[in-house]
Amino acid sequence: MANRVSAAALHELKESLSAIFWYKRDLRSFLQNCMSDRLLVAQANWDAYKRQIVSEIVDAMAENQDRHFDDLMRLLHDVSQIEDFSHLERLEDGKKKAAAARHAVTALRRVMRDHGDVVAETEKAKERAARQEEKLRADGDWRAKLRAARQRYYDLLSSQMPQRRGYKLETLLRDLFDLFDLDPKASFRNVGEQIDGGFALEGTDYLFEARWQDGPAAIQDLDAFAGKVRRKLENTLGLFLSVNGFSEDGVRAHSTGQPVLVLMTGSDLTAVLEERIDLAELLKRKRRHASQTGNILLPVEKILSTTT
Repeated sequence: MANRVSAAALHELKESLSAIFWYKRDLRSFLQNCMSDRLLVAQANWDAYKRQIVSEIVDAMAENQDRHFDDLMRLLHDVSQIEDFSHLERLEDGKKKAAAARHAVTALRRVMRDHGDVVAETEKAKERAARQEEKLRADGDWRAKLRAARQRYYDLLSSQMPQRRGYKLETLLRDLFDLFDLDPKASFRNVGEQIDGGFALEGTDYLFEARWQDGPAAIQDLDAFAGKVRRKLENTLGLFLSVNGFSEDGVRAHSTGQPVLVLMTGSDLTAVLEERIDLAELLKRKRRHASQTGNILLPVEKILSTTT
């Protein structure tokens, strides 16, 4: 960390916190709302005197500024912005307590003014905090969409209309491709053939086929789809999802020569929907395994067993 909070600023921060918050419960509430690392607050000895608590927390952050720099900057900023001390004036000898707090905050502002780098880093810390908050919101939206997709799949598993599963599975997978930034394409029809859709991953175009039938997909199903893939440009692969797996002879036949397919099962899909593995990572591992071994079916259980 190039910039560090000066000893003078740390001292005035301690003085201000000790003076502004007369009751420990108010101090604790302020720190919990201001700091991202609430563990420091929780681990402090709250049976100690107030100044001891403040010193313990601020010193812990100061000793590891690479980790706690943004929290220090946020504390410096938020404390220096406090202007209302009426809560102290209501206490016994309140005017004196309020004047001491006002004096401490003024001294903190002066130190921050004298150290332009602290002011600049405070603004940067606020910007980083805002970006992190936005990221957390976006992550929450992303997870909500994934949970919704998971519920759609569970609903399909218990559906009383299995004849409609195939189409709904296609739309579910396209939504997943979009959620994982895989640039999905809707289903399209070439002369004499229907393709469920496509997506892109690491510069490779994939055609996509989804099947949900009572038994495993047979060698004829793989033959037909592999033919569609081979009629495209050389840098094209096929992802075949069969919820109930694939016949052994089909997997063996298409794991020889130059495979053009990667296979995915219902177990793989469930692992993605349950957040046990990232979809893009799953597909990259499957493709890498196929290119290294020729085997186009790598179960997700084997992937997870090597990463846990």
